Amino acid sequence: MTRENELLHRIKKGDTSCWEELVSMYYEEILRYCIYHSPDMEAAQDAVQETFLKVIRYFPRYRNKGKFRGFLYKVASNTCTDLWRQRKAVELPKDMEFLETGFARSESQVNFQYMVRKLPEELREIVYLKFAQELTLREIAMVTELPMRTVQSRLRRALKMMRHEMEREV
Repeated sequence: MTRENELLHRIKKGDTSCWEELVSMYYEEILRYCIYHSPDMEAAQDAVQETFLKVIRYFPRYRNKGKFRGFLYKVASNTCTDLWRQRKAVELPKDMEFLETGFARSESQVNFQYMVRKLPEELREIVYLKFAQELTLREIAMVTELPMRTVQSRLRRALKMMRHEMEREV
C-alpha cells in the first residue's frame, strides 16, 4: 500500500490529522499547475487553497480507485476555470516569469515554454500536463475529460508542431 493510499484510507476512517501530510505531498505540484493558469502568484495561491478546500469538502463522496492524483488535478482545473471566469482573466500574461520550484530558467526550458505557449489551447494544456506536471495519459484524459485516444492524438499533433517549429528556427 502506498503512502497516499494509506493516508486516504485513514482519512476515510475519520483520521483528519492525515490531511496535512496529504496536502503537503501535492501542494507544490498543484501550485505549479495553478501558476500556469493564473494571472499572478496571489491568484494561483488562492486557487490552490480553494482546490484543497474542495477536495476536503467533497472527500466523503470520493471513491478511491487509485486515481487520486488525477482527481486532484481535475478539481484544480475546475477551480482555476471558475476563479479565472470570475476574475475575467482569460490568458496567462506573456511576460510572466515562473519562479517556483520546477520552473528552472535553463535555456531549453524557456524555449520549451515559449513553444508550448504558441500552441493552440487544446494542445497546450495536454503538453503542459504531460511534460511539466508529468501526468500519465490516463490522468490527462481524466483532467481534460477527453477520451484517451484523443489525448494521444493531440499530444502527437502538438509534438509534431513543436518539432516543426524547432526545425524552422535552426
